[in-house]
Amino acid sequence: MNPKIFPYVLSYYDKEVIALICEKYGFDEWKAMRLFIGSETYAMLSDQKLEMWDFGYPAIFNMWECEQITGDPRNSSYFREG
Repeated sequence: MNPKIFPYVLSYYDKEVIALICEKYGFDEWKAMRLFIGSETYAMLSDQKLEMWDFGYPAIFNMWECEQITGDPRNSSYFREG
């Protein structure tokens, strides 16, 4: 992915995932943003080498949620082999 385009892609995921966190958990946007941006899921999403943008934002939300519950976003069904 073009490094100049990547910040826009990341911003899109930020907006959508934070909205889902707010909607499901009733957090205000600042709290949701702190939780998401401070997560391992976000670190993985921010790593261009992992190409996490292949996943839609609902999948990224699922990974974040799995991380909150289990401590590891890799426990998401999106990482499990079928």
